[in-house]
Amino acid sequence: MTSLDTLTLLAPVDYAALAVLIGAWLGATLLVEHPPRRRVSVSVLMADMRRDWMQEMVTRDPRIFDSQIVGQLRQGAAFFASASMIAIGGGFALLGNADRLQTVADDLALSGEPLIVWEIKLLLLLLFSVNAFLKFVWSHRLFGYSSVMMAAVPNDPQHPDAPRRARQAAEVNILAARGFNRGLRSVYFGIAAAAWLVGASALLAAAVFTLGVILRREFASQTRAVLLSERDGRQSTQT
Repeated sequence: MTSLDTLTLLAPVDYAALAVLIGAWLGATLLVEHPPRRRVSVSVLMADMRRDWMQEMVTRDPRIFDSQIVGQLRQGAAFFASASMIAIGGGFALLGNADRLQTVADDLALSGEPLIVWEIKLLLLLLFSVNAFLKFVWSHRLFGYSSVMMAAVPNDPQHPDAPRRARQAAEVNILAARGFNRGLRSVYFGIAAAAWLVGASALLAAAVFTLGVILRREFASQTRAVLLSERDGRQSTQT
């Protein structure tokens, strides 16, 4: 069977649902990381908080508290990287036994699709897991870079290099958090992609639902309201 023959095994509704899933995944990342100025996201607000954190770190003595926070952030990235590795292993195991999954689906009268279609669906889950793993590993490494840069900040707050190095540490910390969040979004949409095993309609519904959950948390959550009130209060104090 050629690749063109394989593509014809998927119905137009499958391609439509898959396009919605990929579009929602990429669109969510673009909107969260580059939101409208009048409607900033939680990720942008937290980036400002990370910059404030590094400014406070310059005058904090000792800085054990700051090192503990970075250590916890690295542990979180390491945990999700390990979980992604397990998911990748499970994906390869299912891919090697897709015929059993097909048998279960046939018994449940879910569909009568050929084996290669099930392999394509499992491959999609595997791709999301691999992307999540790469993002979490890079996030873990960047948090390590950030901790080294924090250690390079002079203990004397009046040192001319202290503010500059603190700002650099903040930006690397923000990049690490961005990679971590991208990994989480891959996990979210990877879970949504599992709905394709049930059918294209389920995939479409799962993609829309997942997108709605992410956008609500970033643009309409109580966390955002708290962060926004803090920022507005600080700006009013400065003026």
